[in-house]
Amino acid sequence: MISNDEISNNFSLLAKLMDIHGENPFKAKSYAAAAFSVDKVATPLSEMPKNSIFSIKGIGESAGNRIIEMLQTGKLQILEDIIQNTPAGILEMLKIKGIGPKKIATIWKELEIETLGELLYACNENRLTLYKGFGEKTQQNIKESIEFYMGTMGRYLYQQVETFSKELENILTTSLPFTFQLTGEMRRQMEIIDSIDWVTNANSERLKAFMDSISFQLKAENESKLSFKNEHNITVQFWLANQNNFHSILFQTSCSEEFLNEWIKITAWNPLAEYSMEAAIFSAYNCCFIPPSQRETATIIHQAKQDELPQLIQAGDIAGIIHSHSTWSDGGNSLAEMAQAAIEKGLQYLVISDHSKSAFYANGLQIDRVAAQHQEIEKLNQKLAPFKIFKSIESDILNDGSLDYPNEILTSFDLIIASIHSNLKMNEEKANQRLLKAIENKYTSILGHMTGRLLLSRAGYPINHELIIDACAANGVVIELNAHPRRLDIDWRWIERAIQKNVLISINPDAHTIDGFDDCTYGVLVAQKAGLTKKQNLSSFSLIQFEQFIREQHSKRN
Repeated sequence: MISNDEISNNFSLLAKLMDIHGENPFKAKSYAAAAFSVDKVATPLSEMPKNSIFSIKGIGESAGNRIIEMLQTGKLQILEDIIQNTPAGILEMLKIKGIGPKKIATIWKELEIETLGELLYACNENRLTLYKGFGEKTQQNIKESIEFYMGTMGRYLYQQVETFSKELENILTTSLPFTFQLTGEMRRQMEIIDSIDWVTNANSERLKAFMDSISFQLKAENESKLSFKNEHNITVQFWLANQNNFHSILFQTSCSEEFLNEWIKITAWNPLAEYSMEAAIFSAYNCCFIPPSQRETATIIHQAKQDELPQLIQAGDIAGIIHSHSTWSDGGNSLAEMAQAAIEKGLQYLVISDHSKSAFYANGLQIDRVAAQHQEIEKLNQKLAPFKIFKSIESDILNDGSLDYPNEILTSFDLIIASIHSNLKMNEEKANQRLLKAIENKYTSILGHMTGRLLLSRAGYPINHELIIDACAANGVVIELNAHPRRLDIDWRWIERAIQKNVLISINPDAHTIDGFDDCTYGVLVAQKAGLTKKQNLSSFSLIQFEQFIREQHSKRN
């Protein structure tokens, strides 16, 4: 039988959802009042005569009939109907401290945001402050509440646990007289982390006692591994080794299943053999060393046995910031501040790509503001030479695949990043059509965040990757590797295809603040997994090389 608490919760949720949907406010208030009244009733409503329910203060005829419905059926149909018409992410927002129904209605209807991940991304891009009722403090509180809530799910972005991983390793190595070597998903530079792993020669009982002393709960143990969790639901695992098998276990736990199976198949590898270092495992089988980041597919082993592995791109190879936003749209820093920060980092150029006019939610540049921004860029370039700011725009790809400025405006930019930001609920055919038309537009220089995904939040629209990559090759369009740790889009698993087709990748931070420049690091980490080199990355071009690229873009337009 349904309890008073369940009846009260149903009324409370119904009232909130009616507010979010903009339904009759008086009805919503009456259901909220009914929830409050039911909360105060000590006797179970299921044990009361039906007529007595209507005499409860705050329960009118409508609410009384709804209570009887719930007592008879165990559910509230009007609530189930409104839930059916509410995206799951909107329901989830009700669990976040600091955002009530009115704010959620604004987020959904005006910002067109339907998931917590999208909302967190909007907070990072400083978008909420553009709307009534959302100040900087509110935006920051929402951001922190979402991060805390998402942390309870147990899966994390690499960037979210990177610092934690380093700090815990430092605590372990300074507190215990044992060796700890990072392994698993963190060592392989995976974009999503389910557990942080180390290989260790630590004594099992001593390690358990120490982890208990720093508030980690033991969740599983066997002869080869100990697993722990902390209050933030972060899983930490220790692979138990000794001096003889340490490097064999390190190798095994630093490979994907596909890689390891292929390695065993073609080498008849003996995991019980002793190795003085991990590199000795490769040399024993006449294979050049394969970095952990690349130990994913079977094919990489055959390339390594032929000594064909490329010199991987490094974080220090980024020469300029491509794709950044300023206070002209939804960025947190001025043009001058962004440029100065880039200079201080030793970079050679900055590509400002503020949002275009269709991105009203991000204060996108209407046509009259484009010329004004270009004037400011020209003045700064005179002042900051030889450093250079390039005029760009992140132009929205509209529903029909066209860009959202007329050609006479598009031609005023040095380069165009074309991205989809709206109408994301598409089937593959529609998504392909939109992207192909944008790629074939002679003004498109770079295809931005190819699938629109947000890791752990939004899968992104489905596309035919081969078709889109081939179209970029045919039209001389660069593919962005959006380095924001919540995007990392294009997925690194498709970069090899782009390399084969001689399509340039561009590791771009999509920076909305100065701090965002550092996201290039996360783009580099996943690019290494795909075997990308410095030469194959546009943002590694020197200023002279990049100016030549711009000239080629202008030639393409004619």
